[in-house]
Amino acid sequence: MRHSIRSMVGSGLAGAAILAAGLAGGVAHAQDKAPIKAATLLDFTRVYTFLTDEYSQGQQDYIKLLNMEGGIDGHPVELIVRDQGSQPQQGIALYNQARQEGAIFFDFLSTPVANAVMPRANEDHLPMMTFAHGRADAIDGQRFPFVFPSAAIYRSQAALLLQYMDEHGGLKDKKIAFVHIDSPFGREPLALLEAMAKTKGFTLKAFPYAVPGTEQSAAWTDVRRFRPDNVIIWGAGPGQAVSIRGAISNGISPKSIYSVIWLSETDMRSFQGDAVVGVKRFTAVNTGADSAILKRISEKVIDAGKGTGDAKVVGSTYYNIGVASMAIMAQAAKQALDTQGAPLTGDKLKAGFEMIKDFDAEGLMPPLTITDKDHQGGGWGRVSEWDGDKWVPLNDWGHAYQDVVWQLVRDDAEKAAKEAKK
Repeated sequence: MRHSIRSMVGSGLAGAAILAAGLAGGVAHAQDKAPIKAATLLDFTRVYTFLTDEYSQGQQDYIKLLNMEGGIDGHPVELIVRDQGSQPQQGIALYNQARQEGAIFFDFLSTPVANAVMPRANEDHLPMMTFAHGRADAIDGQRFPFVFPSAAIYRSQAALLLQYMDEHGGLKDKKIAFVHIDSPFGREPLALLEAMAKTKGFTLKAFPYAVPGTEQSAAWTDVRRFRPDNVIIWGAGPGQAVSIRGAISNGISPKSIYSVIWLSETDMRSFQGDAVVGVKRFTAVNTGADSAILKRISEKVIDAGKGTGDAKVVGSTYYNIGVASMAIMAQAAKQALDTQGAPLTGDKLKAGFEMIKDFDAEGLMPPLTITDKDHQGGGWGRVSEWDGDKWVPLNDWGHAYQDVVWQLVRDDAEKAAKEAKK
């Protein structure tokens, strides 16, 4: 029997605790080794609702598969799933509660909450993942030893989009419009774009629009006057479809529109016919259900009636990102147990993350290598294009301008050090 994630999590701690207990009780084969507790404290009700249900569904279905297949070295994984509503204080409270319950891994999928918890996680020696969210300088494993982005940060995503443009038409003397939500997330890639404009010789102009992004008409009027060669849209949720409509209505070809990772199948299918064929986006994880892990999830979890939510989203962008996030955590835990043995602690799990080498989750994602210095894993991804029905990859997995990305990280560190002395 499949359940609604939102109804299971509820809006309060009591409902969330029941969900966590239910997942623990669902472990197959009743392994007698101590469970590994991981807390996915997400925003189900406020800001990130456009993706959280599918993302969490992918996480939960993967953990069910993992436990059916024997867990991690015989240890079942228990997920603690709770709603923090993208409220930093609520996130901190839930973090403290899950820590007291024995959780040694955390995921928040909310930049404000992740940024608020980071100092505590480092102090407590408990690894946390900031997959496709959080602050850019968290990739520096020396400054943030227990924070693991584990995927291309926003600056790396923008870099890969620019590289694709350069390889397909060039960047020199071109005009690029950066249309973004006026928030820390929306402004995150600006430093990278500005640096690359100087070295590649293109003209960059930013066009911010107000949160939450449902009204962008003034920005797009200004974009039309700018007459860009390419447009990068940087928002999330319903605002992304608003951006695409604004671009097209102001004479921008879909083939000239590039997006951050947050552009889903649902966003694109809200358009009729071939109106948005040619729109491109950064992609961090393969979509579809053809990879080995997704095939086993479909067979052993979904077809067996044990899926967490709507089976229609299996294989979608956000579902697959959720699967990848837990696969990375499981790989880190496996390597930690293999090399250091049980019981698994935060320090051992950190070491396990930093042993990950060329891990692609059986073809689901680009090869990930994490070191004690690089917690991003290289900044890999690819560009995909909407063909009217699905996202089609346009190139192989790769990364771009990482020297610039890391120089900006070093600049951030120097700025932080100066401010700390004041």
